[in-house]
Amino acid sequence: MPIGAQPPGRRGTVEEPYSPLNLRLVLAAFGFVVCTVLAVLLFRAGWTVPGWLLLAWAAVAVVDMVVVQLRRRARRRAEGGRDHSLFE
Repeated sequence: MPIGAQPPGRRGTVEEPYSPLNLRLVLAAFGFVVCTVLAVLLFRAGWTVPGWLLLAWAAVAVVDMVVVQLRRRARRRAEGGRDHSLFE
């Protein structure tokens, strides 16, 4: 699957993106931090299964951050370096 500014076949354009990439990046980072902290607390309390589940969600958040960052770079190259707000 090629990672460009927009996934192929989506309705969004460069002017009106399909997904607010900056907001997705912030939310994924928040999810990573929360899941990691809670997993550490659960491991210390002796709850290993929920701890591993939260670590799995933290790994999903890391993958999402990488994909979003690649799409943000592709968008920046396509637009010539224009900056975007959090909701673009």
